Amino acid sequence: MQSGQRGMQRCGRVSRMGETIYSCRDCVSDPTCVFCEDCFQNSAHKAHAYKRRTSTGGSSCSCGDVDGWRSAPYCSKHAPSPSDWETPTTSHWNQEESGQRGMQRCGRVSRMGETIYSCRDCVLDPTCVFCEDCFQNSAHKAHAYKRRTSTGGSACSCGDVDGWHSAPYCSKHAPSPSDWETPTTSHWNQEESGQRGMQRCGRVSRMGETIYSCRDCVSDPTCVFCEDCFQNSAHKAHAYKRRTSTGGSACSCGDVDGWRSAPYCSKHAPSPSDWETPTTSHWNQEEVPRAPFKGGTVSMREPVCLIGNGPDGRMSVQQGALKILEQIQQPVVVVAVVGLYRTGKSYLMNRLAGKQAGFALGSTIESKTKGIWMWCVPHPSKPGHTLVLLDTEGLGDVQKGDEKHDTWIFCLAVLLSSTLVYNSMGTIDNTALEKLHYVTELTEHIRVKSSECNRNTELMRIFPSFVWTVRDFTLDLELKGKTITADEYLESALRLKQVNAGSRPEVEKHNKVRQSLMDFFAVRRCFVMDRPANGKMMKRMEELKDDDLDSTFVQQAQEFCSYIHLSTKVKTMRGGRGLTGRMLGSLATTYVEAIRSGKVPCLESAVASLALIQNGRAVKEALEFYQAEMECKVQFPTETQEALSTIHTAATKQAISIFINASFNDEDQKHQLQLMSSMEKKYAESCKKNVKVSRKVCWSVIPRVFASLDAGLKDGSYMRSGGYGDFRRALDRGAQLYRSEKRKGVMGEEVLTEYLKEKNVVGESIRAADRSLTEAQKKMEENKVKQQEAEQQRKLLEQRTQIQQQALSDLKSSNEENIRQLEAKMEREKKRSQAEIERVLAAKLKERQELLENGFAGRAKDMEDDIRELKKEQKKEQEKKPGFWGKLGSGLHSIGDAFFGWMF
Repeated sequence: MQSGQRGMQRCGRVSRMGETIYSCRDCVSDPTCVFCEDCFQNSAHKAHAYKRRTSTGGSSCSCGDVDGWRSAPYCSKHAPSPSDWETPTTSHWNQEESGQRGMQRCGRVSRMGETIYSCRDCVLDPTCVFCEDCFQNSAHKAHAYKRRTSTGGSACSCGDVDGWHSAPYCSKHAPSPSDWETPTTSHWNQEESGQRGMQRCGRVSRMGETIYSCRDCVSDPTCVFCEDCFQNSAHKAHAYKRRTSTGGSACSCGDVDGWRSAPYCSKHAPSPSDWETPTTSHWNQEEVPRAPFKGGTVSMREPVCLIGNGPDGRMSVQQGALKILEQIQQPVVVVAVVGLYRTGKSYLMNRLAGKQAGFALGSTIESKTKGIWMWCVPHPSKPGHTLVLLDTEGLGDVQKGDEKHDTWIFCLAVLLSSTLVYNSMGTIDNTALEKLHYVTELTEHIRVKSSECNRNTELMRIFPSFVWTVRDFTLDLELKGKTITADEYLESALRLKQVNAGSRPEVEKHNKVRQSLMDFFAVRRCFVMDRPANGKMMKRMEELKDDDLDSTFVQQAQEFCSYIHLSTKVKTMRGGRGLTGRMLGSLATTYVEAIRSGKVPCLESAVASLALIQNGRAVKEALEFYQAEMECKVQFPTETQEALSTIHTAATKQAISIFINASFNDEDQKHQLQLMSSMEKKYAESCKKNVKVSRKVCWSVIPRVFASLDAGLKDGSYMRSGGYGDFRRALDRGAQLYRSEKRKGVMGEEVLTEYLKEKNVVGESIRAADRSLTEAQKKMEENKVKQQEAEQQRKLLEQRTQIQQQALSDLKSSNEENIRQLEAKMEREKKRSQAEIERVLAAKLKERQELLENGFAGRAKDMEDDIRELKKEQKKEQEKKPGFWGKLGSGLHSIGDAFFGWMF
């Protein structure tokens, strides 16, 4: 159905965390369908009852999905013709609701901040809600309902008979009483009354309990698991979301229509197969993007092109690959392979990915890989890291005939990787080394600083480890009659020749590539591999299993993969600053843009550009997360300041973590201070709102609990003999009732104090008019009132003190969390920086020793300055202490001064 032109028009853009997405209440048939910002603004849904929300990342735009919408499935950009996106005169809903029942529909659009309701027992369409008025006059009050605060724009679905299993009307909109009364059976009850119904949990959560939703498996977004069912389900291994219930959410364990897969926990499953993780599901077959978001990483089914040629024939970064990298918020370990075409580079990458096939292999003389291709997989031996494999276009393709292009491909592989694999065939001889001439051109095509081209030592600090794989190796690893390792074989091939009179040009040519490899790559390793199979079988390498290959080759390939997986470090920039996937994408874009503009990629400029892009976005995403958490979890008014503080503290900790992980080279902690200032302002606003709402609630309670007192005052019944005693009893009884009321919030004692103070003034007149009291008794009563006022004032001060102390504790806790996470990040970067210096220093010392042993005293002496500088920097790095205390401390102090403005 979708294979024709209309299927080609589908948008499919995957939203990032924090972006705005939209759903249309009037037109949606599949409640998981959403529009991205661009498609929505160019669609007919703007004029409908739509819902706007913030994406948690990974939502695919359903523009063009004709099965997902009852009408207007296209925006103007993706529509095959104007008629496909214009607002229809009639629609499925309009036709069905155009009679009397349509006339009974409420349709009131809620404003931001108003309360709306959904009924877990009766809802058929999870986007359906009731407004406050309709809900209070409906049968759903007796059901497992959910109450939440509207963000604005939600239309009341009272009267939408397609939206509810039962009780679609309130008493106001029902054509007859039978249309709104609670049914004895319902569509859901009938359908679930068999064995599956018996297996459903249905436990209704209380306010404050933890509930879970699974991002991978949910089909009805209102479905949740209770704590017990979740802990005994397969969803623990998925991308789940944990939140605090506001009360009334029924556990959906066993609701087979609510989940795409794994609807049961082990306790409620009719059989084990009903709760174990399925190998495939409806969602996996139809909705999985190539790189689904999973806890900050991706697991791609196949490689994609990262850098190719654009329509103008020039090098460009592919947007699809960038979108995948955008999802990776974990540190990345990047392995790139380079080498002549048709030498088996892609096969090695497939083995590193743990796959039989992936990167394209070929058995002809034609180069198969074009540009740079990328494959991202969870790292097999480093949890919390993503392995990024880069397979590059074969160098030296005679049909291409563009050596400059080959040089840029080689440079980009060096700049983007943490380990560079050079793949060649046969042996490491002079011919093989001459084919690696690209390494001699690195200083011409890469700059460390924008002002000047730095020395080779600086490049060595930044460049990746170097691994040379020699394929179809047939020689014995022996030198001068002694068995040597593959690494020793490489180092012997890199040995320099002495320059003699008359042989200078030839020797310089011999030494040039060898010297460059030693100058630029501190860590050099070599792996030799036998021929994997005979000629005919080599043409079917993608089909062959290890049992079909030469056993020696399999062992050698396993040793190579083991080394790469265990030894390759996180991709870093100078100073040990690690990169995430999204940072790697920005870095690739920066380098390619420099090449396209005819400039030389500059590492210093790339760091500055990366910091500019990442830090602003890190602040935005962390702040949006904090706001979303507070809006989702805080129900005003909170009973105590501590309740609000608990939510704030947890949200702050996670927001700081988001910022720390996403930020890059935040000099002077400017952006971190900006985030802290913004979060404290938001918290101050929440505290202020908490006080305001609490006051409002408290004053709404006062007339109810003091109703009899106010009635007596109004009719003057206390202005008589003995009236003062009745007045005091009524006042005390009202105060007792007031204190027994729940959910008044933090201003409970404040409002009561104000009310009692006001009534005590009235009480003086009643006491004076009460003739049953002697003067002595009146004096005693007056003193008693003063004592009560003092006690009430003590309670008020105690409450205020608790709020102030909690606020101070919150600020202190936020500051400590900030410093703790920053220190941890700086310590990680410091260790990586020290390791970087030690790696380069060890390489320099080793090279100097070998030069001395082989008669190159002059070259060895030239290296002494570099070694001295490295030792000095090493000592400085070891003694380095965090320099952020003063700036961050003073910044946090100024935030604290501004924070307490909301108090009373």
